[in-house]
Amino acid sequence: MTTLLDPPLTVTTEPGRTPVATVTSLDREAIRTALATHGALLLRGLAVASAADVAAVADALGVVPMRERERFAARRDLGSGVYSGSEWPHDEPMCMHHELSYAAEVPATAVFGCLTAPAEGGATAVADSREVLRALPADVVEPFRRLGWLLKRAYHEVGVAWPEAFGTDDTAAVDAYCAANAVQAEWLPDGRLHTRQRRAAIISHPVTGEEVWFNQAAFLNGRTLDPMIREYLVAMYGEDGLPFDTAYGDGTPVPEDVVETINAAYRAATRREPWQRGDVLLVDNLRTAHSREPYRGDREIAVVLGDPVRLPGHVLGL
Repeated sequence: MTTLLDPPLTVTTEPGRTPVATVTSLDREAIRTALATHGALLLRGLAVASAADVAAVADALGVVPMRERERFAARRDLGSGVYSGSEWPHDEPMCMHHELSYAAEVPATAVFGCLTAPAEGGATAVADSREVLRALPADVVEPFRRLGWLLKRAYHEVGVAWPEAFGTDDTAAVDAYCAANAVQAEWLPDGRLHTRQRRAAIISHPVTGEEVWFNQAAFLNGRTLDPMIREYLVAMYGEDGLPFDTAYGDGTPVPEDVVETINAAYRAATRREPWQRGDVLLVDNLRTAHSREPYRGDREIAVVLGDPVRLPGHVLGL
């Protein structure tokens, strides 16, 4: 039985089949076409039970996995191109974002498999970023369209350490990666790393040509940190020492009311479906943002970031 939501599309499959056999029995091209049409697709009934199952489903769908670099939250590498969900406090939401929207090479597709559904909450909600862009006032959009957005990161004891983010403890390898991906890197005398990168805030979808709001200027803004934590970090490391912060592309701070306006547009566009064990959620990462709601109980999500692409006009110079 197939039920169309707005989005995602839910496909209930026959019980008893292995996940890969189920995907193979369906039309892979039809699934990919539905994903392109709706931006997010929920496959219910696949009964994925392990990271290997999620990897096999991604492979059956033709999703090419990529290695994650520059992560802003810790993950565990589960092998075969599969990662755990981001390690984030269970009682705090992860706001709407696109995976690696600040990187030079970004995943066009994300595959989420629910190995353990939480007792309460914890949905991976989605939002159509075309809808978000249409909803934002012109005076909010204009400076982002003209200047792009700037991500500033400070790697130290708080947050993700730079060896974990870059997948190496070789400073020369980090420098080479940053140079190749338009990331400005500064090593401090004590070994800490500061980076800056400027990216377009609005992109044209490489398949449809439609404009989408594609950035993490609101989520990674320093104001999303708990005020007490932010005050402590500023006292310890200075204004440039926050684990992450954002600005307009020319370095001008993004006003608090603009951050709230963006988050309000995301809230209005949000669609959610509670997880059930064995679900697989496919997300067009370029068109559709996703979030993670607070939850209670155990929650285990396996993730494949795939179909890497370099977007024309996305990487802007400093």
